[in-house]
Order: sequence, then C-alpha cells, then structure tokens
Amino acid sequence: MFAVSEVLAVVLPVFILIGLGFAAGCFGILSHQAGEGLSDFVFTFCIPTLIFKTMATADLPQTQPWGYWGAYFFGVALVWSLMMILARRVFHVQHGESVIAGFCASQSNTVLVGIPLLLSAYGEAGRVPLFLLIAVHLPIMVAAATLLIEGRRGVNFLNLARRLFFNPILMGIFVGLAWRATGWRLGGPLNSVVDSLAAASIPCALMAMGLALRRYGLHSNFRLSLAVTAMKLAVLPFIVYMLAIWVFPMPPAWAGIAVLFAAMPSGVNSYLFAERYKVGVALSSGTIALSTGLSVISTLFWLWLLGVGKA
Repeated sequence: MFAVSEVLAVVLPVFILIGLGFAAGCFGILSHQAGEGLSDFVFTFCIPTLIFKTMATADLPQTQPWGYWGAYFFGVALVWSLMMILARRVFHVQHGESVIAGFCASQSNTVLVGIPLLLSAYGEAGRVPLFLLIAVHLPIMVAAATLLIEGRRGVNFLNLARRLFFNPILMGIFVGLAWRATGWRLGGPLNSVVDSLAAASIPCALMAMGLALRRYGLHSNFRLSLAVTAMKLAVLPFIVYMLAIWVFPMPPAWAGIAVLFAAMPSGVNSYLFAERYKVGVALSSGTIALSTGLSVISTLFWLWLLGVGKA
C-alpha cells in the first residue's frame, strides 16, 4: 500500500516551486507586477503551445471510450455547476469569481502530481487511459471556462466570436487540430521551440502563483477556498467513482485512473485563468495551495478505496 512519504514525494515539488515564488516576493527579488507578467507570458504563449502540441500529436483511439468520458466529464460538469451555485448563493461572489470557483473545483493538477502518482499506482495498465484523458482534459476545461467568462461580458455576438477566436487558449486548440489534419510531423527547430515553451508552463506558473500568495495570503476567501477544496478532493472523485464503478462499465484500471485523476489537487491553470481575467486570483491561488497540501491525506484514502497496492 502507498505510504504518506510516497505521496508527499510527488506533491513536494509543487510546494517548492510555489515557495520559491513566495520567497522571491517576500525578499523583494520579484514584484507582484513581475508575477502578473509571468502569468501573462504563460497564458499567452506557454499553455497555448502545450495545448497545440497535445492536440497535434496525441494518439487518440479510433473508437471512443464513451463510458470513460461520461464518468469523468459528467462528474466535472456536475461539480462545476454545483460549485458555481454554492459560490453565488452562499458566499455571495460575482459571476466571474463563481466561474473560477467551479474551475478550481473540477480542474486537476495533471502534470506534476497526476502523471507520477497515477503511473506509480497502475503502471502500464494505466498509461493509455491516463494520457488519453490528459490529451482532452485541459483543452475542454479551459475552453469551457473561457465561454463562461466571455459569454457574460457582452451581448454582441460578433464581438464575442472575435474574442473567442483570438483567445490564446482556443487558438492553441484550433491550430493544433488544423496541424493534425495536415498529417505533418513536428520536427526540427519548430519542435524545439514548442517543447521549450511547453516545458516552461508549469514551473513559471507555480512561481507566479507563489508571488500571488505572497500578495493575497491564504486568509483571503479562506472559507470559500476550503469549500472548493472539499469539492475537488472529496465530492468530484466520489461522483466519478460511483459512475465509473456502478454506471459505466470499464476495465478496473480505467475506472481507477478516472477516480484518481478527479482526486488530484486543483491545477495551476485555474490560477493562470484567474490572473488573465483579473478575477478570483486570491481564491485560485489559495485553493491550489490548500488542495495540494490536503491531497496527501485524501489521495491515500482513494488509493485504499480502489485497492491499489493490495496484494
């Protein structure tokens, strides 16, 4: 069975990168304006490039595993909707911040935490379902958040269409799909540039988030951050567990990957999105830090429930 030290070893790099950004802010090495600029760089260049590469090169199956998609994304849609309603009616936040709350409650940290932990849990049997979900998770989640934010900013559908078309995240999806349709391979200098920008996305984003934590602290919107964390670490994986085990038939490794993927802490893209739209920044940064810390305990529970590591 997994030990606390094994899970801690996976989440520790996240805290180190956040801590570096926090320390840089504390000692005046970087200003909060530098953090905002770093976030803009990641959102405008790095994340769209990462999405472009994913869409252009992902090995998608010919026959779609609809039960797998249904179990995961129905759970995501339900938790996102519930969290937005809760944020508006109980915590009395505006629409934009409620979108960020829903995003934080349903978008998972897939790279730094998800990949090493889930592959350790399921090995080769989990490789296909894990990378299949990674291939579509980020584009779908960010596209949905963009539509929810942009759709309330004005009723002029021509302006809305223009903003969506030139949104960096959606452009990454469109260009990636177009590149895929050509059948061309990424190689040479272009591939080096794409890899460099994609690799910079996560560490730069976590450093920027550390600067945001220094600026806003964890006390801002703490009750709401705690509610979002509970939704992310408990409610979402529970719903996916019920759907994957009892509703949609699938192999045990696929069900386990879906549940553990849902149980991962909030992903840093929710912070980047919040910083981009200047709404819910304190909420997103606080939730990511809180959910990452508490995931050491909650992940052990889900691993136990799924029987991972049992003889």
